[in-house]
Amino acid sequence: MLVVTPAHADEALWSALRNGGYVLLMRHAATEPGIGDPPQFKPGDCKTQRNLSAAGREQAAKTGQRLKDADISISTVLSSRWCRCLDTATIAFGSATPDPALDSFFGDRSAQSEQQTAAVRARIQSFRGPGNLVMVTHQVNITALTGEFPGEGEIFVVRTSAQGSLQLTGRITPVKP
Repeated sequence: MLVVTPAHADEALWSALRNGGYVLLMRHAATEPGIGDPPQFKPGDCKTQRNLSAAGREQAAKTGQRLKDADISISTVLSSRWCRCLDTATIAFGSATPDPALDSFFGDRSAQSEQQTAAVRARIQSFRGPGNLVMVTHQVNITALTGEFPGEGEIFVVRTSAQGSLQLTGRITPVKP
């Protein structure tokens, strides 16, 4: 169950993030036009994937700078293995650890997608800090967790409530490239 507290990136949210203990679910930055990946898609081969556009690379850089300027401590950055997510994460935060649980399951509503969502939810529930955890992933993954639809480059700030449910604390609107 998701508990929604309708807060956007105001000073209260920035202050909370400075204290740490939150998970920032980030949808990859802006991509070349398209939906999903081409039929010849291969993980690990960026030439076969839908990738970041020049505007997306700029958006990722500005997002990382925005969080740095706000003095937000990032302890760990995890990313889908898709190039658009890894590129977003490394441009914004300097590095990222690939995590298969964050891989897109667009067009695949199987038990595997449910297992991925459960694995990400468990990771969120176990995170306490220090700092904040960033997970760069895809729209479908974030929607499966929150029931909400993120824009490219948008960040959903979540944590686990005292009752164990996932709580959407706020949203950080995408930076304009």
